Amino acid sequence: MEIRDHVAIVTGGASGLGEACVRGFVKEGAKVAILDFDEDRGQKIVSELGPSTIFCKIDVIDENHVAAAIHQTMVSFGAIHFAVNCAGVVNPAKVLNRGCPMSMSGFFKVVNINLMGTMNIIRLAAEKMVLNVPNGDGEKGVVINTASVAAYEGQIGQAAYAASKAGVVGLTLPIAREFSEYGIRVMTIAPGLFETPMLSGLPENAKTSLVKMIPFPKRLGRPSEFARLAMHVIGNPQLNGETIRLDAAIRMAAR
Repeated sequence: MEIRDHVAIVTGGASGLGEACVRGFVKEGAKVAILDFDEDRGQKIVSELGPSTIFCKIDVIDENHVAAAIHQTMVSFGAIHFAVNCAGVVNPAKVLNRGCPMSMSGFFKVVNINLMGTMNIIRLAAEKMVLNVPNGDGEKGVVINTASVAAYEGQIGQAAYAASKAGVVGLTLPIAREFSEYGIRVMTIAPGLFETPMLSGLPENAKTSLVKMIPFPKRLGRPSEFARLAMHVIGNPQLNGETIRLDAAIRMAAR
């Protein structure tokens, strides 16, 4: 599909990978709804990028929040063609820490935001995508989810995060098969180590240690590189029902 003159919603759009997608889409001529919990940052981006963007404050696991954001997008821009799910949290914890079991509330939080939140966006965005006029290939929309290399090589302390991202990988193909009758493609990107707020809090020695695990290029990924792949996915109709690793060939060690 063409990006220009189409409409995207991006969760986690006020920072990191999501913000890079927002900026990339606007640069290519799309209109974008930024869905995020950080209102100050979201409104600042809207002020910078102008009338091609709106901000909707949401909790991705709250059905009413997401429905209101979808409605606001339809009122503002008239359609939804692309849904990009970038909202996510880590919250590392060992299952047993000094003999004490982990808190289930922490596990629930990670799985709810990363997996349930992704599904919440998919189902409500797709409801609007089916109303679009199909292009020459019969295509009406594209869903792009964010998993992680942790879905395949989760490290110690990442049980919740790895499980949630493996769930995102797992839902990709069945939903792509289901949505084929509607002309909606579903893809997932599994990034490696990227320069995002999720890693920004780490001390420099920890970042240096992580970079040493990356084969090539030997650096953290840039959010703009994630956005470039997301835009390529939209423009390439043969990409459907698959998860693409965007990871500089990293395979995570146990620690």
